[in-house]
Amino acid sequence: MTTILGLSGSLRRASYNAGLLRAAREVAPDGVEIVIGSIAGVPLYDGDDEAANGTPPAVAELNRQMAAADGLLLVTPEYNNGIPGVFKNAIDWMSRGEGLKLWKGKPVALTGTSPGHFGTAQAQTHWLQVLRTLNTRPWWEGRLLIPRAGDLFDRDGNLTDDDTRKRLAEFVAGFAATV
Repeated sequence: MTTILGLSGSLRRASYNAGLLRAAREVAPDGVEIVIGSIAGVPLYDGDDEAANGTPPAVAELNRQMAAADGLLLVTPEYNNGIPGVFKNAIDWMSRGEGLKLWKGKPVALTGTSPGHFGTAQAQTHWLQVLRTLNTRPWWEGRLLIPRAGDLFDRDGNLTDDDTRKRLAEFVAGFAATV
């Protein structure tokens, strides 16, 4: 069994990206399990708080899930042509102290959706700097940009477009095969 930790970079209840991650779990091929982690509850990083209280429970849980995973799927929104702050903050927390070791050599795939016409092209590009710094193994063979999310998801954030679901299934299978 191949286990992939999936993280959505949005906290919104009906997030398109959380819906995309749920759909990725649904279309994962046999022998592949996508475990959906949550960045909800991760506090803003504060070195003084870390020194006084250690790793927050939400971060410890993410690191536990990361340690158990063979790969990582980041499903990123794009805010102001870049990485969402709340998502970057969670990754920053996860890479502190002992957590940093979890990133070295970890296969990572990026995808995301947005209401605009370019999907999450710029956010995905920005993530590459972070992934390089963390010594991950980004999956270069696949890239999935999903534009015009408002036409592809229902009001609860569920993927309803069959063509996008097929492309997502191919993307997940391709990544899983390299993990």
